[in-house]
Amino acid sequence: TFVIFTITVGQARIGAPQPALLILGAAAFVAALLAVSAVLPSIRPPAAAEGSDNLLFFGVFAQMPEAEFQTRMFDLLGDEEKLCHAMVRDIHQLGGRYPAPPGSPQDIPGLELAGKVAARGAGAMRFEEGARVMGIVGGGGQAELAVVHERQLMPVPDALDGVSAGGVPEVFTTAHDALFTQAGLEPGERLLVHGGAGGVGTAAIQLAWAAGARVYATVRNADLRERVTDLGAEVLGPEEFADHGPFNVILELVGAPNLAANVSVLATGGRITVIGIGAGAKGELNLGALMAVRGRVQGSMLRARPLEEKAMTARAMERSVLPLFAGGKIHVPIAATFELDDAAEAYERFTSGGKLGKIVLEIAS
Repeated sequence: TFVIFTITVGQARIGAPQPALLILGAAAFVAALLAVSAVLPSIRPPAAAEGSDNLLFFGVFAQMPEAEFQTRMFDLLGDEEKLCHAMVRDIHQLGGRYPAPPGSPQDIPGLELAGKVAARGAGAMRFEEGARVMGIVGGGGQAELAVVHERQLMPVPDALDGVSAGGVPEVFTTAHDALFTQAGLEPGERLLVHGGAGGVGTAAIQLAWAAGARVYATVRNADLRERVTDLGAEVLGPEEFADHGPFNVILELVGAPNLAANVSVLATGGRITVIGIGAGAKGELNLGALMAVRGRVQGSMLRARPLEEKAMTARAMERSVLPLFAGGKIHVPIAATFELDDAAEAYERFTSGGKLGKIVLEIAS
């Protein structure tokens, strides 16, 4: 059972201090709150932060008593469903190592979701009720209800079923932004993806291959290498990539242990984009070697970006990635699916390793 509220009233400010899932203009707040509380009267918005009088957030539904919550869900939603992905960043959040940004629930993980629009605010114009949508959120994705600004959402292509849609937003948005917006990957360039068997890795390989790049990927688990090869990459062991350079772009999903070797195999004008540091965050960098190839090292993170920047990533996905799904040129590798009640088991599966692709949580009546 699932709902996405896409509610927009008023305008969001560029560079506003708090990225919010629900943006309300101050003048329209009372009317909007009355309209929403008629459906979910137990929701109470926290006070707005100082200096952000036109940004208010609400939508943390976990405070509603469970029996009342389930009754309202049944009455409002019927038999719709929602999908969301179990991710390493969710594990870090639950462990207190990756706090949610201001305005997002600290105790409900989940950075992406997919489902159907069940209700709209007066200013929401992009999607009709019942439309299939998906998107990234600052948190709270692993819940029955979610409030999402409509500009963060994307339509689900007809070629994607619900489970696949639940595995798209975070990894494909992350990969596309890191490769093309940040690193400027061009057709014909040589790309190295560290951690090619993970969710972002499999997305990056497919996107780069579709764009005409020559793709290499490191994969530690030998049992997964053939399947990663099928996605469009020449697969290497983690210790072998130094013999296959130079690379124009390196997508770093592992972390600091690769830093020195990455710089040593950069092509002239090469770019290293770091989006994962699971194996360590601190390393030694030879600036002389970096200067010699006029190289660049940069980092990227989606979660804390303001609304306008997240909306820009969604529009880039709509232009460049969703048509690839619609045309059957790329797909979402799914490692496993679990019901939301089995989330603990899903996280155990995630941390056990040896998987290729996504683990998706499914919420169904």
